[in-house]
Amino acid sequence: MLDDIWVDNEVHTLRPDFALLAITARGLRNGPTDDRTRAWLTEAAEAARPVQTEKIDAWKDAYRAFGAKPQRTRPSVDALSRRLPLPEINLVVDAYNSVSVKHALPIGGEDLDRYQGPPRLVRASGDEASEEALGQPAPGEVIWRDDAGVTCRRWNWRQVVRTRLTEETTNAIFLLERLEPMTMEELKEAGEELADLLTRLSPEVRIDTRLLPARK
Repeated sequence: MLDDIWVDNEVHTLRPDFALLAITARGLRNGPTDDRTRAWLTEAAEAARPVQTEKIDAWKDAYRAFGAKPQRTRPSVDALSRRLPLPEINLVVDAYNSVSVKHALPIGGEDLDRYQGPPRLVRASGDEASEEALGQPAPGEVIWRDDAGVTCRRWNWRQVVRTRLTEETTNAIFLLERLEPMTMEELKEAGEELADLLTRLSPEVRIDTRLLPARK
């Protein structure tokens, strides 16, 4: 799966500073929020710093570049950071949401077993299959997709129900999305933190990573 992930050249043309750290975690033991993940969410909210605004602004600029209105459909990390206290979903989602807010880094968490073909980040043609609740992507919109259709609209705005992480998920993929001013070092640090939290939740988990670098 990791070797087959790709980012379309048109996305890099739009944002040459885009880099992706993809992480697979196999053998997860998920479940309801507990005191551990509740503490991670609290710590993340407290650790968020005013400088993070610059990172979120970079995502708003990226949205405007393909015609989206970030005040109406907010980048995922912007929407999440506004929900304080942070929502409690389940163990694995809490883990990646805490890393996302701490670093002002959009992270997509998806059920690997529900994917059909590899994830790819592309600019939409406008005729991709999409869940009714998510709506149809506009031509030129940046989307994540697989062989079955859209998995996340407007880059990282909202994912489909089909690949959502649930308490029954055992194999997952996480997509950590970087734009400047975030450094590549911080992207790698965030990935290491996420891998550590997942290992604390599931000591037998098998973690693999792949970095898709920026074009600038």
